[in-house]
Amino acid sequence: MASKPLFTLQIPNSPGTFVCTSLSDKVYLLTFTSPPDNRLLTPFLQTFLLALDILEFSYPHGVVVTTSGIPKFYSNGLDLEHSSSTPNFFPNSLFALFKRLLTYPMPTVALVNGHAFAGGFMVAMYHDYRIFNPSRGFVCLNELDLGVPLKPAMSSIFRQKLSPQIYKTMVLEAKRFSAKEALEGGIVDASGGMEELKNFIGQRKLSEKSKMGVYGLLKAEMFRETLGYLDMEGHEREEERYNAYLEKEDKRKEEEQKKVAEWEKSASKAKL
Repeated sequence: MASKPLFTLQIPNSPGTFVCTSLSDKVYLLTFTSPPDNRLLTPFLQTFLLALDILEFSYPHGVVVTTSGIPKFYSNGLDLEHSSSTPNFFPNSLFALFKRLLTYPMPTVALVNGHAFAGGFMVAMYHDYRIFNPSRGFVCLNELDLGVPLKPAMSSIFRQKLSPQIYKTMVLEAKRFSAKEALEGGIVDASGGMEELKNFIGQRKLSEKSKMGVYGLLKAEMFRETLGYLDMEGHEREEERYNAYLEKEDKRKEEEQKKVAEWEKSASKAKL
């Protein structure tokens, strides 16, 4: 029998919700349902942040599990039009959630029960642990297929948590990892569903890890490279760096194209 919700949050301008229940003492399950595929829109992300705040400040610290109420998708990632047209979407919403998860004062576990693509996969990776449904779904960074570059805050967490070979395959081949492949590659920590989740939390005594008050600080130090990309200052610095790189690339291409044109002209004359 499902436990009575501790609280329910309505996602603004949406039929979607975040529902928090208790699996056991100090084990909180946060289930998000935003049809059709849990896209990372601003209202969704801000509601996610609010849910984490409520758990931190209104309940005894333990462990927070997130999962999807939509069986097919954990999250299908960003809506590219929304993210590009919404002012400060990245530092104020997406990266704000990344930072919150990365420094959260309790252990976080993503129970990935369906596909987690691109930004949705990033959200899962920013959790401390991941448990993946063995019978449904893939995890994938498909920016290569979408023609979208990865921002530093999007890629660095994978670089810090995964082996170089897995990271390369993930980014440069846009490989879709099954649960078996994800477990073998160290992308997820376990394969399974709710029972495996409960065993995982119990065996590691995760609900007790935050009692000394340093859990979030330890994570911040572990991942300080990534943390530096997540606030407004870091975002603006990296955007400036990236734009400067693009400008240099445009100049390089123009110069190299001229060289190629000169070579073609010389080669044509040599044939005469």
